[in-house]
Amino acid sequence: MDVKNAADAGRIRDRELDEELADVLVAISVITKRLARKISENLRKTEVPSDGQNERAVRRD
Repeated sequence: MDVKNAADAGRIRDRELDEELADVLVAISVITKRLARKISENLRKTEVPSDGQNERAVRRD
């Protein structure tokens, strides 16, 4: 019976670790999305109008 309880406890702990890992990955995803949005906004702010062509000129400071 101790072996069964130990196995059950191991599975429960594995499930808890999986849930924690999933939460961390979701948090990373949310932060990555926010950073990507900020980068896009900054690029739009620093764009220099071109001479009417479809090229995007970016001013680099």
